[in-house]
Formats: sequence, structure tokens, C-alpha cells
Amino acid sequence: YLLDKSEKYDSRDVERLQQDDKWVENYLIWRHDVVDDTLKMIDESLQWRKEYTVNDLTESVLPKWLFENGSLFLHGYDKEGYKLFWFRVKHHTRDPKQQLEKKKLVAFWLEHYAKRDHGKPLTVVFDMAETGISHIDLDFVRFIVNCFTDYYPNFLTKIVIFEMPWIMNAAFKIVKGWLGPDAISMLKFTNKSDVQEYISGEYLPPHMGGTDSFKYSYPPLVDDDFQTPLCENGPITSEDEHESKEEIDADAKESGELNEEQNLNQKKMNSIEQISKSEETDKTEIKPKNAKKALTTFKGPLLHISPAEELYFGSKETGEKKCLIVLTNVTKNVVAFKVRTTAPEKYRVKPSNSSCEPGTSLDIIVSLHGGFAASLQDRFLIMAAEMDQSSGAGVPELTQFWKEVPRTKVMEHRLRCHVIESSKPSSLTLKENAFNIPAKTNEDLHIQLTRLLQINRRLQEQIDRCLWFQQLSVVLSLLSVTVVAFCFYLAYTQRS
Repeated sequence: YLLDKSEKYDSRDVERLQQDDKWVENYLIWRHDVVDDTLKMIDESLQWRKEYTVNDLTESVLPKWLFENGSLFLHGYDKEGYKLFWFRVKHHTRDPKQQLEKKKLVAFWLEHYAKRDHGKPLTVVFDMAETGISHIDLDFVRFIVNCFTDYYPNFLTKIVIFEMPWIMNAAFKIVKGWLGPDAISMLKFTNKSDVQEYISGEYLPPHMGGTDSFKYSYPPLVDDDFQTPLCENGPITSEDEHESKEEIDADAKESGELNEEQNLNQKKMNSIEQISKSEETDKTEIKPKNAKKALTTFKGPLLHISPAEELYFGSKETGEKKCLIVLTNVTKNVVAFKVRTTAPEKYRVKPSNSSCEPGTSLDIIVSLHGGFAASLQDRFLIMAAEMDQSSGAGVPELTQFWKEVPRTKVMEHRLRCHVIESSKPSSLTLKENAFNIPAKTNEDLHIQLTRLLQINRRLQEQIDRCLWFQQLSVVLSLLSVTVVAFCFYLAYTQRS
């Protein structure tokens, strides 16, 4: 394909195909591991990406009225935690002159989300309330369907169709003909009484029977709506004032040991950590293309973040309410960071707004507040930016820093929540002893390795202290023996 059609592909897509194993895997999964079908899909997909200049589609190159129209946008999550891609059909009008620009808007949103959330699948919602024959545009609907079936592999979870007018039944019989058997099984026809089987009320507008007060407007570009500040001691309400002091003290005690360890690490870098980091750097520099992409750690330009994609919480039955995020500063400067979430009323994060010294690791404890339970729809956003060495690291300095730092210099990384339903809680939680549970995932192995390194650091520090006291004892013993011997010598010389 490359020899025959190299000019029909964007070189950036070819390079990504050679480096991104996950992308290739998605094509294979979508084509049931049939290599010939997979190659054909990749060929068509890459040609389409170049034709629509997908890699260069930005907010500035598309007409502003496309965004203001509000017919297409990303907002909210379904009950399985997948992002919702809304098509408000009543805002769409069929116009052949504008069709290409509208199709590019679809490509913009899909590419925008794919790059931001590493290709996590979407749920498409066709909101057909208040629509009629004038809104039917089979060509546009077919384009949206083709994007998922032909161009974005393994990117579709389901298509939720809300209140389809009877007059459109014939039209959707045609749409079904475009879909393969796998995609047809993803169609979910709903109305106000059953749409909440797939999407909870908190992400449904009132006309669909939900409580979501979200109103689309542009600008700004619709995003996840991460909120700040995220309080370290939970939301400040009258209810919190009556929270038991024992729970707060327990939290402080549990995190105190980790914070003390962090301070020691900042004063004295552990040699094992330094060696492992240098080895990782060497391997990355030698053969970045052939190295297998790590699933346990997100390797950013400023911070390495572990876990890479998901925070594991237990269900109400398991009772596990805490997990750990490990940040590692891979720069030569102090890196400021802060944590945001889509559900600040649920979580405590310690620390939520702080800084990390060059070359050190820092632990962040995320815990559920009160009687709240984690949800698949909850998201966390970690923001990081380099600080000047002269800048302070206090709360006032950090507040001023975040007001002034340019957006282009801020690294962002998102984490999803994963709820464990089994009776055996995940080894990612802080309360469980990871060494007594068989490791089942790369995430489990990584957290065990992290804890082993922490224990190793503690042991090394204890050994260093013991050696120091031993040496001091030997020196004092020698001095004592010398003094006693000298006294005996003086006494002997005086007698003689």
C-alpha cells in the first residue's frame, strides 16, 4: 500500500501507524483479526484522513457558525463511563453547500476527543426530539456512521436514538443497511421512559427526563467541565463540620507517614531510583520506535503519572475508598501541579495543589468523601507546569503562578475512575496489603513495585542510621578504652 499510494497518505499518519501499537490493535479488533480486511480499512482510513486534513483541523480553521449552531458537541458520560457525542438533529438543516464543512466538524470533534482521551470509545446520541421531515439528511447521517465503521476503529460503543419520529422509520431502515451486524447490535431506540437504561439522569437534559442543566453555548469549546478548587478536606458545608474527628485524624495519620517519607526523599535522592530512571531514559533514547508502550505509567514531558489511565475504587460492597497517584518530576526544574475533578463534592485529594522537586516522586492520596461512591463517569485532570527556581512554592505563589502561566506551557493528563465490583478489592487501594494478593494486571504489578521501592528506601535509611550509630559506638568505645588505658599508664608511672 505504501509503495503504491504513499502520496495519498499523510506522513504523520504513516509514522503514527508504525509507532502506535494500540491504534493498529484497534483496527485488528474492529476487523476481527482478519489481516486483509484490516489492511483495507487502514488504507481507506488514511486516505480519508488526508482528504479531510484531519491532522490540521483546528477550531480556527472551521467557520465559527458551525460551533455556534450547537448540533454537534461532546458532553457527559453514559452509565458505562463512555463519553457522549451528541447530534441534536433539530438544529441541523440539509444544505449541500455546507455539507463538506459540517462533515469536517464531525471529523474535528472525533479527532479532538481521540487525541485528548487516547482513543477511548464514544457513545453517539441522536437526539431526535422536535424533528420532522425537513431535518432528514441521510447523507450526513451516513457520514457519521461511516466515521465509526470505516475511519475510527473500535471507537463506537452504542448509538442511542431518542424519540425517533415514526415518519423516519423508513429512513432508518436504510441506515441499518449501511451497518454491519456488529454495528446494528449497537443501535438502541429509546424514549423518555427507557433512555436512562443507558444514560443516567445527571447527563440528560430535562426534555429527555434528566436533571442536567447544561446549556450549549460557544465560545468556549465544550469540554469535560473539570472544576476547581478541589478541597483537601472535602467540600466545605455545614455537614462537614459534624464529621467525626476520628475519621479526619485517621486520614492525617495514614498520609503522615507518606508525607514524612516525601520530605526525606527530597533531601536525599535514593540511588536505586536514580539508576532506574537513567536506565529508562537510556532505553527510550536508544530505540523509541521499537519499545513497547507502557500501560502502567503515563510518560509526560514534565511528570510521569502512575497509574496511567484509571483510578481503582471499590463499590459500596467492597468499601474501598482510597487510591494512590504517583507523580515523578522528570525535569530539572520545580514542577507545579494541581488536580481537578468533574465531581468535587465526592473526593478529597492530598495534596491537590502543590509542587514537585526535580527528580523526585510525590504521592497523592485520592479518597472518597463521606458516604459517596465512585462512579464510572467521574474524571480527574492533572495539570502541571514548570516553575522558575526563584519562585516560591507556598499557596500564594502557586495561586499567582497559575494565573500567569500560559496555557501552551501547561501539561494536562486525564484519569478515569474504575469501580471494582468483586468481593476482593484491587491491590491498587491503600488499605489492602498488595503483597498478599496475586497480581492480575500491569497496574497491580506497578503499584507493588512502587511500594517495594518505598519499603526499600525505608530499609536503606534505617540501615544507614544503624551503620552510623555502629560507627559512632565503635569510635566512642575506642576512645573509652584509650582513656582507661592512659589512666592505668599514669597510675603505674606514679607508683614506680
